[in-house]
Amino acid sequence: MIEHEVVRVFCDPDGGFGNELGIVRAGVDTDERRLTIARTVGFSETVFVDDVRRGTIDIWTPSTRLPWAGHPCVGTAWLLGAATLMTRAGRVEARRDGELTWIAAQADWVPPRTLRQHDSAAEVDDLTVPPPGEWIYAWAWQDEPSGRIRARAFPGRGDGIDEDEATGAAALLLTARLGRALEITQGRGSVIHTRSLPDGRIEIGGRVRSANIRPMR
Repeated sequence: MIEHEVVRVFCDPDGGFGNELGIVRAGVDTDERRLTIARTVGFSETVFVDDVRRGTIDIWTPSTRLPWAGHPCVGTAWLLGAATLMTRAGRVEARRDGELTWIAAQADWVPPRTLRQHDSAAEVDDLTVPPPGEWIYAWAWQDEPSGRIRARAFPGRGDGIDEDEATGAAALLLTARLGRALEITQGRGSVIHTRSLPDGRIEIGGRVRSANIRPMR
């Protein structure tokens, strides 16, 4: 039996919403077993912690391994209290600032996404899930002067995750494109904060809340 901890990442100021993340600390040696666990857990991503001291992690969706992803890094950094994480893409620095946990990453770590701008937040709200094939991040300005954005994410992988509640990687790409700090309300009400760093990296931050530990065979 494998126990996995569950956290919600990018919660709103009241602790609501957020994207669920499974975190497995017990040893899982094979890729086949990790994929099976990720499919069974059923979240958009599941993290396997290979070395707690070094913060070495391995990230899986229900269909594939990811070299890096935003909400898994934010959630795992919060849970472990880690200042750094080692992903397959590279070293991720993390920090806490009040309620928010921040991680810094590079835009070129993110696989291709279609960033599709819409005319209004209401138009984004009214979207239906597109057919599998293209990874789409649909967004619109809620308040352009203040950097507030409404967004929804459609991974298009055909693995049961039709819409992703809160996606740090896509938010990072949008921040890189727009060249400014953002506050993104995504999915049902999750909140993602972003900002650019002088060295070209982008920070992604949000609130994390713990859920229960769930046993799984």
